[in-house]
Amino acid sequence: MSILGLHHITIVSADAQHTVDFYTQVLGLRLVKKTVNFDDPGSYHLYFGDETGKPGTAITFFEWKHAPKGRPGIGGTHHFAMTVQDRTALLKWKRRLSDLGIAVKGIYDRTYFESIYFNDPDGTILEIATQGPGWTVDEAPDAIGTAHIVPPRESMLGNRSEEAIAAEMWHEPVPTITSDMALNQGMHHITAISSNIARTDEFYRGILGMRLLKQTENYDDPSSKHWYWGVGDGHPGTLITYFERSIAKTGYVRMGAGQTHHIAFAVENEEAQLEWRARLLKAGLSVSPVMDRTYFKSIYLKDPDQHIVELATLGPGFPLDEPIETLGTDLKLPAWIEHQRSQIENMLTPLTVATWKKA
Repeated sequence: MSILGLHHITIVSADAQHTVDFYTQVLGLRLVKKTVNFDDPGSYHLYFGDETGKPGTAITFFEWKHAPKGRPGIGGTHHFAMTVQDRTALLKWKRRLSDLGIAVKGIYDRTYFESIYFNDPDGTILEIATQGPGWTVDEAPDAIGTAHIVPPRESMLGNRSEEAIAAEMWHEPVPTITSDMALNQGMHHITAISSNIARTDEFYRGILGMRLLKQTENYDDPSSKHWYWGVGDGHPGTLITYFERSIAKTGYVRMGAGQTHHIAFAVENEEAQLEWRARLLKAGLSVSPVMDRTYFKSIYLKDPDQHIVELATLGPGFPLDEPIETLGTDLKLPAWIEHQRSQIENMLTPLTVATWKKA
């Protein structure tokens, strides 16, 4: 029984159409499921991902129409990152996004990967990060995560000025997402905010059994610890990281548009999930009953700073109720509210979704 990696992240959107346009047309993800929030059927729950939305690639949104903009803080998520193979892909993304009028920061050297940063229409901070070079650049493979690593202050800029970094750009426009740019490798990591990193470590390492991979500092705020946890050798797609911030300085998260509602980790199946639930209850945590989300089963708990954490099964998956070829085309409702379809459809704003093309 173990955590397998990231399953999905769920974020608040103020406008479902704007979210669809950005994640499909700008980032090239596929809308794999158009459904509703099972706990609030009058609002959309949209799932984006690779061709089938497999766990680890799924980025999902609750539409809270006209929700005020949220604010990161203790108990919330700072950003999430998607994966590409190398620096060339980052340069192409930087050019594509910049040409579309989207402000991009980077490419920055984060020692263990390189990355760029930008925002979606609701202000969510997005990162695209490279696969490597990985955790062993400054610690032996059998000792990663065992020492506090102080990053060289020049690492973020790589001995270059911000002006030089901003000027670095792919040499020609990138109107089409090429195969090396495709974000079908899924999420790289999710970064949240903690008021006590040691307590967070006890949650992820002591309770969830994940591996502490790196004890370092936030390159943009050296006063803030930045620790990474993952599965196995800590490959992208298994990673959760936290910045440690003081409550007095940062404050608590304000939920709203652009903020993460919850993060989810993958477990093998329903049997493993029930074992996890028993283990978590024994550890004294408050855990929800198993919830049927049609495409997976879920249990919910909270980290020490009250960030909602979900453990979701790998299956049955999004092709359960529609063919792979037409995923995301029709509004899908769980059987127990299908009789309310007309009423629900009247509460939802129709969405226009362009045909998805595989990169």
